[in-house]
Amino acid sequence: MHTRVDLADNPVGAKVVKYAVSASAAVSNSTLPAATRHLVEIRASQINGCSVCLDMHTKDAAHAGETSLRLNLIAA
Repeated sequence: MHTRVDLADNPVGAKVVKYAVSASAAVSNSTLPAATRHLVEIRASQINGCSVCLDMHTKDAAHAGETSLRLNLIAA
């Protein structure tokens, strides 16, 4: 199987990754409470359509003690 898009070798992909990391750092370095930060990361992943990030951030939030009710209602 061949990779459809190699983000490391693609100039546009590299910019996308750079901006995503920058946005993530802005949220991580903010004064938001950890619970809210997890919810923001999940919502951003939903908006971006990134299933890998959505899975990761949802698991992180659940591990940090976020309730399933709040996780299920993020998109609402």
